[in-house]
Amino acid sequence: MKITFYHNPKCATSKKALKLLEKEGIKPKVVEYLENPPSKAELKSIAKKIGVKPEELVRKKEKLFKNMYKGVKLTDGQWLDVLVKNPILIERPIAVVGKKAVLGRPPTKVLELLK
Repeated sequence: MKITFYHNPKCATSKKALKLLEKEGIKPKVVEYLENPPSKAELKSIAKKIGVKPEELVRKKEKLFKNMYKGVKLTDGQWLDVLVKNPILIERPIAVVGKKAVLGRPPTKVLELLK
């Protein structure tokens, strides 16, 4: 099983989710998305696989969100542009396998991909 894992190594939740996968014998392809942000097309695909609107991939607790985007109405495409430009706003972790993806909140959610 080939899992791509969008990871922030400074995030406790992301670290826990990665450890859960490794405990199951899975060695995912780890993408440190702050260093290598996903493209607009990748983010659109991820949102579709999770079954959410792009706005639902936004970390609303981030200072940047609160200062610039809170209460702002944007289209799906505009939210994708915001995420590409500001990867710190991408919710984490995200695990993707084939046509499925999950947002690892709580971390145990990543185990759903193994079913």
